[in-house]
Amino acid sequence: MRKYTAEEKYMAMAVRQARQAARIGEVPIGCVIVRDGEVIGRGYNRRTVDHNVLAHAEITAIRKACRAVGDWRLEGCDLYVTLEPCPMCAGAIIQARIPRVYVGAMNPKAGCAGSVMNILGEKGFNHQAEVHTGILGDTCSAMLKTFFRELREKRKEGKT
Repeated sequence: MRKYTAEEKYMAMAVRQARQAARIGEVPIGCVIVRDGEVIGRGYNRRTVDHNVLAHAEITAIRKACRAVGDWRLEGCDLYVTLEPCPMCAGAIIQARIPRVYVGAMNPKAGCAGSVMNILGEKGFNHQAEVHTGILGDTCSAMLKTFFRELREKRKEGKT
């Protein structure tokens, strides 16, 4: 059996968060934030359940991580997310000074870590994040594809 790398281990934790979102009918996106080998923040998508546009996995994880370290700066942390961050989340990552972001699946419709634009690498800002993509990418992509396929099927049947 192949052993996970550290990056895969933490992305697998983000995948578990995403599965929690799927269980409550949310788009399966999960996030964990790691500092010195310890998970200090985690979150999953809850926009629909919470009726809150801000309830993204990354925002929840950042809020929890800030509380854990007692500061708004998350320097020295790594963020693992199953889907490429949107503009809002990419902005929050930059504002929190998170230096490294690991992305499972890219988002060609709204991604801001290189797909549509690259907010995380924008040289005009006072901080940039190093981006690593494709960590457990097949798993993350498959989870999202399955969710949206099932959602389309439910809509056809008039169940949503």
